[in-house]
Amino acid sequence: MEKLNSRLYVYTRATDEYYPAGLANSIHFSFALDSNEKQCLNRNYGILFAKAIVLDDNTLLPLGVRNPQIFVMNDGYIGISAERILESGEAYKPEENKVLFWKTKDLIDFTEEELIEKAALSQYNPSESIEVEDTLILDAQNYYGPITLIETVSPYAAIVKSIDSVDQFDATLKYSDGSERKKKIIWEKDGITLSENLTEVKGHIHQQSFKFPLSKGYGDPVIFHWENKWYFISTNDNLNDIGIYVRESDDIDGLFKEGYEEHLILGFDADRGFEQTFWAPEFHVIGGELYILFAVSGHQWGPQSHMMKLKPGEPIIDADSWEDPVRVVRKDGTPLAVGAITLDMTYFKAGEKSYVSWSYREGIGTHKDTGSMVFIATIDENEPWRLTSDPVLLTRPLYGWENVSGTINNEGPYAFIREGKVFLTYSGGAANGFTYVLGLLSADADKDLLDISNWTKSKNPVLDFYSVKGEYGCGHNSFFVNEDGELMIAYHGETDINSHLRCDGIRRVHFRKDNTPYFKMSQDEDLTDTDVIIRLKK
Repeated sequence: MEKLNSRLYVYTRATDEYYPAGLANSIHFSFALDSNEKQCLNRNYGILFAKAIVLDDNTLLPLGVRNPQIFVMNDGYIGISAERILESGEAYKPEENKVLFWKTKDLIDFTEEELIEKAALSQYNPSESIEVEDTLILDAQNYYGPITLIETVSPYAAIVKSIDSVDQFDATLKYSDGSERKKKIIWEKDGITLSENLTEVKGHIHQQSFKFPLSKGYGDPVIFHWENKWYFISTNDNLNDIGIYVRESDDIDGLFKEGYEEHLILGFDADRGFEQTFWAPEFHVIGGELYILFAVSGHQWGPQSHMMKLKPGEPIIDADSWEDPVRVVRKDGTPLAVGAITLDMTYFKAGEKSYVSWSYREGIGTHKDTGSMVFIATIDENEPWRLTSDPVLLTRPLYGWENVSGTINNEGPYAFIREGKVFLTYSGGAANGFTYVLGLLSADADKDLLDISNWTKSKNPVLDFYSVKGEYGCGHNSFFVNEDGELMIAYHGETDINSHLRCDGIRRVHFRKDNTPYFKMSQDEDLTDTDVIIRLKK
């Protein structure tokens, strides 16, 4: 067994203006390798959060923790315990002799929280720190990041029969967590012929990158490719969220270059009941037809999920190309929500089934506010605006990073599928503030996705305001595959911790060694254009 050279600590943080109680009153981890100085895991952002209690009226009582302790258990697990407290910091009185309990083997996967008698843990002598193996710490460091490019391996020498045959050689990019990926090398072959005098060919490895912010005053961005053109659609905060506007370009860069044109495809129309909250439009191909899924309100505020379909063969950027929007209904034809709001609807197909997922909220702005919750249901591709199942609750804002400082949000779901797994991101926290974050749900794509037991929910955010320097409150994202065939994430965020102007960003989604997605890799941590040379053997 490896020697226990390192020490692992648990703690909570002090509450302040830029780290409110919902975040501070959670379990953080730090460590000291070989008796060196302490370092924080997860950039000093919380990792384990107490779940809120769902009250009888379906509202939430947010909770936090204090006095966390850690210990080694007889079965080899690491145990963590903490007292539950109210968001205000006061003791949660019904359980003075009980503590929350989790256990883990690797500081990555934790069991669900349990409420147990405090005395049951006395045999383990809980304390603020334990000795652990170095490898445990190093693996956890690699998981929580930052993950950075550490080496680019390209062919140094090769025997080739023609200049074009150098195209067979790729570069291998190696990252600090042990993950790798392949990239094509763009060789400088123009005007070169193979000869006795030719000893080398130059090339470079290109990674598409975008500076943040791309656009200011736009939320919920979606990048979409359709019939050899690229499109950008979003909530237009600059125009008070009135109307749905689309940009069109031959490439992604052109969507954000100076002089871009925006095309109004659905505007203010009191007669049809489209007057406000033109929110979160998304392009989706359903059953071979192109739709926009979005929310809109009439004269009375209250956004509801709608869909509108592109007429066959018509251009996206022409308002007359679209059929009249249809409100989404339940399987019996009744409205999806009565006395509540629905928004942020998205679509994905897994296996042979088609699903929609959306955000639902009751009592917003009142003492009966349930917070926004993400639901899922099946649909028929031929009539996607009508559910074919009852709605199923996927997630609601139980954790402190989801219900921080009174922002009770689970919204903006969006999914992609990779190697048989569905990954569905959603957002929590303040939609136009620095606490906005991404959470992640995952499931096997061939399972029944209406069975909540088939889903796993991340216990901490997969993207937060500590993740990338200079970007705050990143959330409400979408995914797309760029011209190079790479999965990209588009999102909105803030340029300053005190800003409330939503701005758009795009970056590559990295995949760890275990094929789970990592959304925190900045361009500085990833590949920039890299020159390579291949030497030709005689």
